[in-house]
This record gives sequence, structure tokens and C-alpha cells, in this order.
Amino acid sequence: MALNDSKIRAAKPLAKSYKLTDSQGLYLTVSASGAKLWYFRYRLGGKENRLAFGPYPQTTLSEAREKGDAARNKRPAFGDRRQSSTSVSP
Repeated sequence: MALNDSKIRAAKPLAKSYKLTDSQGLYLTVSASGAKLWYFRYRLGGKENRLAFGPYPQTTLSEAREKGDAARNKRPAFGDRRQSSTSVSP
């Protein structure tokens, strides 16, 4: 289920950090100290990676979604760059 600002504001720290998922790889991590950080999860070459988008509320939900959309649209370019650095020329 997609996040909204009231769910994010209501998220309280627990003994261990936890994730609140939004959609299409975007999630918010709530740490034990109460810090809330945006991340975008993606796979490249079978390996899971993540990009950090910044803390909430400095990075709003709508900004994090925009950054996630931009990262998702650029993902093939990231794949090309990584593959070119590890591939061998014929």
C-alpha cells in the first residue's frame, strides 16, 4: 500500500530500524533513533542496490517519488556504464 504523509509522521522508532514501503522500489527507513531516510531499491546484474534520497521531512514524499521515477528511467544507462567497466573488448 502506498505511503502518505500522515503514515510517515505517525511512524515511531522501535528497538530496531524498519522499512515503510511505498511502491516501485521506494521505501523509507525509520531508525531506532527516529531518523527517517528515503531509499530506492533496484537490481542490476542480479545484485540488489540502493540509492539514498535524503532524510524526511527535508525530502518530501512527492520529491522522493520524483527522484525514484528519475532513477528508474535512468537505470538502463547505469547498467550500460557498469557493464562497460567490467566487460572485455573483443
